[in-house]
Amino acid sequence: MGFSKVHKSEKGGLTEAGRNYFKRTEGANLKEPLSKGVNARRVSFAARFAGMDGPMKKPNGEPTRKALALKRWGFGSVEAARNFANKHKKSNKKSTA
Repeated sequence: MGFSKVHKSEKGGLTEAGRNYFKRTEGANLKEPLSKGVNARRVSFAARFAGMDGPMKKPNGEPTRKALALKRWGFGSVEAARNFANKHKKSNKKSTA
């Protein structure tokens, strides 16, 4: 894959160049992270990352890309993302009443 360090933001997620790269190569329409508020994109991100396995810190103590992405979207932990997603996601259950 032609994905390089130039495309990764040091704060987590992708840089503008990274988003443009994926638009050019794969037709993706990626947008910047949303760090506050209730938005369908933010709820979706929280739900995806709430189920992600893996550490929040590397063995040397630095945050992992997962931790950086969560922080960039305004979540301090996987649990915070899980709670946000559970509170704001739309239910797929149909009412029987």
